[in-house]
Amino acid sequence: MKDFLVAVVGREGSFSRYWIKYCDANGISYKIVNGYDQDIISQLSSVDALLWNWELESPQEALVARHVIYAAELMGLKVFPDTATCWSYDDKVSQKYQLESVGAPLVPTYVFFDKPSAMAWVEQASFPKVFKLRKGAGSKNVRLVHSVYQAKSLVKWAFGRGFKPLRFFGDALGRLATGSQQQRLVLLRKVKRFPQRLLEVYRVNKTMGRERGYAYFQDFIRDNKFDTRITVVGGRYAFGFTRNVRKGSFRASGSGSIDYDIGRINPRCVEIAFDVARKLKAQSIAFDFLTDHAGNPLITEISYAYVAEAVYNCSGYWDADMQWHEGHFWPTDLILIDLLEHLRQAKR
Repeated sequence: MKDFLVAVVGREGSFSRYWIKYCDANGISYKIVNGYDQDIISQLSSVDALLWNWELESPQEALVARHVIYAAELMGLKVFPDTATCWSYDDKVSQKYQLESVGAPLVPTYVFFDKPSAMAWVEQASFPKVFKLRKGAGSKNVRLVHSVYQAKSLVKWAFGRGFKPLRFFGDALGRLATGSQQQRLVLLRKVKRFPQRLLEVYRVNKTMGRERGYAYFQDFIRDNKFDTRITVVGGRYAFGFTRNVRKGSFRASGSGSIDYDIGRINPRCVEIAFDVARKLKAQSIAFDFLTDHAGNPLITEISYAYVAEAVYNCSGYWDADMQWHEGHFWPTDLILIDLLEHLRQAKR
């Protein structure tokens, strides 16, 4: 693989450590780059591909990553994630339009950009509804709204003072009360670094500014004891697991209570994920599904970024023909293998 040079934006906790490990093990030439460098475009002129697993809680990465990725594409580089894959990352408003445009089965979603329209809708809506901010993962910035009064209050905030994109505790107190022993230990470790986290959240909120000027609601899909996460890679691999809803909560995302029993997974979720990923032209995408009263899978959110270890722990994957293959596979390896294969094809 010495004929290709891959640029990797290194960041602690990202896919980059897996990509670097794979390159080292397979003799793939790479160099670590800083996406913020003034001469980053010049640095990329000597490489064949760019890998940048940029992160939603970094306002700097959110500001620059999409632009560098698009510039790299214009230069003819193979990129992960490419623009089609990360366009709506951490933006649920964008996801609504994106998923609706390809006819994906999205949970009925309502977005308003002026207060009178939002208030008029609230007056005739049935409740409960789920209120979300466009930013945030793992159930952050998600609230169950039980009444017209609560909804109106949130609309006033949305078109007034607005909401901070990150909360100091988020849903941690709920998880501490209802989570497993292992989850509690993880949360308690986070509590110990509270002063540092406090500064991080303050910095992010100050840089990003408040979320305001829109109101986002989704229908509440009742009686789901778990949601289903399907991660599609390269249009050929689909990994699946379910996440249990926490006691006393309506949330499954961010619960950490993962079940890898494939018997719980509706095959229609896998089929839909393959179909929508193809229509979106996404290199790799994770879908979150709930099930309505008629048994139909509905997508709640999508994301190109996910926890690689959670996918690796799956006992196998479905291929595009819905055939099951046993084994553990790093999705990050599959992403890089696909990228290199595209480079080989382009060179022929």
